[in-house]
Amino acid sequence: MRAVRVAYTLEQCWHRVPGGTAVAALEAARALQELPDLELIGVAGRHRGGATDGFEPPIKMQYLPCGGPLLYESWLRLSWPKVESVVDAIDLVHATTIIAPATTRPLVVTLHDLAFLHHPEFFTARGNKVFRRSLNILKKNAVAVLCSSRATMADCIDAGFSASLLHHVPLGVREVQVRPSDVQQVRTAYSLPTDYLLFVGTLEPRKNLTRLVQAHALMTDPPPLVIVGAPGWGDVTPVASEKIIFLGHIPAADLVALYAGAQALCYPSIMEGFGLPILEAMMHGTPVLTSRGTSTEEVAGTAAVLVDPLDIESIANGLRQVLARHDELSHLGRVHAATMSWQQTAALTHDVYSQVLAL
Repeated sequence: MRAVRVAYTLEQCWHRVPGGTAVAALEAARALQELPDLELIGVAGRHRGGATDGFEPPIKMQYLPCGGPLLYESWLRLSWPKVESVVDAIDLVHATTIIAPATTRPLVVTLHDLAFLHHPEFFTARGNKVFRRSLNILKKNAVAVLCSSRATMADCIDAGFSASLLHHVPLGVREVQVRPSDVQQVRTAYSLPTDYLLFVGTLEPRKNLTRLVQAHALMTDPPPLVIVGAPGWGDVTPVASEKIIFLGHIPAADLVALYAGAQALCYPSIMEGFGLPILEAMMHGTPVLTSRGTSTEEVAGTAAVLVDPLDIESIANGLRQVLARHDELSHLGRVHAATMSWQQTAALTHDVYSQVLAL
């Protein structure tokens, strides 16, 4: 029996800020390509340069005649260019972001979140229009929707998707060994103290960085807050100081050592589709603070300190707790992260492919 051929969209790998959707798509692709009866072919538009550093696709790629915003507009307005025009004999197309690709083949889509419906103020006017147009197309054309959290599944039902199309496919974490010498090397390279708190994420309004910085200022002599993330949008870039250290985007190899060396990950996001940094920190035994009542609570389970992300005092109290409970939370986090893997994500995704093709 021949392998199932899947066209797998990876246009976001060429974005200025690829973000968590690219990380999830690439990690899932690495695990999917290990399956013996599946052939994964990446699809993106043509660009003058390669993918954004650190987001190079690990699978064979095929390229459509245009890329970037022009590709998205052409897909949504003209239903062109078709994915199958550059990938022969495909069984289905998997869209790894909310942007609906043009295709006549069965369409599977991964939806991490519908934050633009809850908080349109966090996105540009153009972004809101594009996301809403694409969502309407997906409601008509998608034969299966993969949701990384149950919170997103509930949002999809509220948005008009049939529950029968929805599949819960949690994301995973890749185990990476970090030596004490690696931690020390990164501390030296970035001139960091032994003790520090860590924030990781694209700098955008829903990450709630402003309130985190304000909560940090309420503490008595806290460890410095180290902020790692590419500039995104909105006026959320903090002012660097002795207690606020802004590193910007850093290489993945350095990031894992920063996780391992941190006293805690501080992640009080207002809304996430999943929250990969939570598992990445827990895998290294780094305690986590995150938000109550969102998908991040779902991802963290009972292994993190949960706070009200809209209450600065709640975040400050959470910071005090996460430091006081360091050893307990370190153990709980490691145990929890060990239950999540990209191989599990790939297996669940493959099951959906099989169900779609059996229809």
